[in-house]
Amino acid sequence: MAEPTGRVRVDAWAWAVRLFPTRSAAAAACRAGHVRVNGERAKPATQVVPGDEVQVRGGARERLVVVQRLLVKRVSAEVAQASYLDRSPVPPPRTQVALAGQRDRGAGRPTKRERREIEKLRGR
Repeated sequence: MAEPTGRVRVDAWAWAVRLFPTRSAAAAACRAGHVRVNGERAKPATQVVPGDEVQVRGGARERLVVVQRLLVKRVSAEVAQASYLDRSPVPPPRTQVALAGQRDRGAGRPTKRERREIEKLRGR
């Protein structure tokens, strides 16, 4: 497998190392502002080089990885994990995660005030 030299698009690299299920999902996350390269918001065409720090927000947890190898094509999970150094924060134990409040059946949607309280409990 020939490794690319120089630089690689961040959306292609994030998909190749399995941070996203599809390349279009990686590009959409970049456009939405959920991907940062070296602390700066990244567009899908942002170039990465070995040593760059890529932060991916969204999903179940936040990922913080350092590029070790450049990849353009999707590879096996073992090769993908060897292509970056994972510095992601440890997820909180399930006992500390605030659960969404249970609503009575037929109570309708939460009001704006209730939504704000739910977001505050989730820490957002």
